[in-house]
Amino acid sequence: MGSSSSSYAPKTIYLDVDGKVQKVVFSRHCSPCDIKELLCSSSNIPRSDSFVSSFVHYDVHDLNNLLVFCRAFRINELKTEVTNRLAMLEKRVELEGLKVVEIEKCKNDLKKLRDEMTSRGGGRVNCPCKYNFSDDGKKVTPRRDVPNYPKVCWLWQSFSLLCLEYMYHDLGLVKEFNMNPITLKRWLLAIQENYRNNPFHNFRHCFCVSQMMYGMIHLCNLQEKMTLTDMGILMTAAVCHDLDHPGYNNTYQINARTELAVRYNDISPLENHHCAVAFQILSLPECNIFANVDPEAFKQIRQAIITLILATDMARHGEILDSFKQKVDNFDFTNEEHVTCLKMVLIKCCDISNEVRPTEVAEPWVDCLLEEYFMQSDREKSEGLPVAPFMDRDKVTKPTAQIGFIKFVLIPMFETVMKLFPQIEEIMVQPLRDSRDHYEELKQIDDAMTEVELYLSIYLSITAIYCTDNMDPKSSEYSFKK
Repeated sequence: MGSSSSSYAPKTIYLDVDGKVQKVVFSRHCSPCDIKELLCSSSNIPRSDSFVSSFVHYDVHDLNNLLVFCRAFRINELKTEVTNRLAMLEKRVELEGLKVVEIEKCKNDLKKLRDEMTSRGGGRVNCPCKYNFSDDGKKVTPRRDVPNYPKVCWLWQSFSLLCLEYMYHDLGLVKEFNMNPITLKRWLLAIQENYRNNPFHNFRHCFCVSQMMYGMIHLCNLQEKMTLTDMGILMTAAVCHDLDHPGYNNTYQINARTELAVRYNDISPLENHHCAVAFQILSLPECNIFANVDPEAFKQIRQAIITLILATDMARHGEILDSFKQKVDNFDFTNEEHVTCLKMVLIKCCDISNEVRPTEVAEPWVDCLLEEYFMQSDREKSEGLPVAPFMDRDKVTKPTAQIGFIKFVLIPMFETVMKLFPQIEEIMVQPLRDSRDHYEELKQIDDAMTEVELYLSIYLSITAIYCTDNMDPKSSEYSFKK
């Protein structure tokens, strides 16, 4: 039994109002209206506030819980705010996606995928979609290694993936195709894994071609003349255009009757293979940058990418350039056929654009290309196959390899594009002309040296014959008669 005096004692609660403690004293027999009046007066809450009304009517016999409830209410607000902020920060981290840890995680995921496919007996170790080049155990070791140039052109390799990622973000392609930024990272890593370590056709070449495409898009203001879908097609075709290149060209594939040549009926076997590997990678859910694209739109994107990659076959060079020449004088950016033809020429320009770059960057690439040519010609000789003169190490030199290519392939094509985009003359066409002059000077020096060596050889031969005819048989030394 409690004392009667305690049951009538006044009740006191303390409210935390904007950091200040307010004391509320009331009788146990106060009505809800009285309590509401006390609460509103002490905490400056309007008397019409629905929260106070509902709380007062909820339990007037346990008002000591009011302080706890109010504090809990403020904590819940804080918790909601923190949760929202955490979600925003997590989204920001995902969008920026520049963490090395995430990249390493992607690499580990790809490694696990490769190991899994290898355990199933699937072809090459590097990737299930890689082409198993059938060489019957024959390998031709190059007579010299790939030139090791301590030049700036190799220094960007560590940042190439990040640069490619930036290009997709900068052009608005990530937003346009609703790409998951992490999927873009995984796709680029898979692309890098599926370029072989050839002297020339490697991932560094892929990056150079893609970077040149990015540069031409900006230089020619293509964003104002084409759609973002066209930009995505151009960039993706550039990134994928030489996937899993084996280091031996179409001529070798056809003459050697390789698996690729048989599979594609001698019709652009390498380019068809590059397309197949590209879409095998895109078929992986974790690498499909077009996963959020409408299926019908994806069909059109796929066909356009295939068209551009197939256009990089140099056997079709004359056909494609002639078609573009017929359209360039009356070019219409609203004509789909015209735009497709332009895109084919653009990827061709980018594919063979090394001579547009400064000499200190371009020249090492010539050495790498010649090394790849020499590896093929050595193999062709060992297998009794025809050898192209421009690939024979005993017949070709750097100047002879480049002069004809620059004069009859590069300059005519870039000058045709210049009719549509005059702004490329100073930045792209003039460097090609300078490069042509550079190699012509080198050829003149080589010819002069060859001529000197010939005269010297003849002189030494004549001298040797003369000395032999006039040698004194009684002496071990030569004596000459006047």
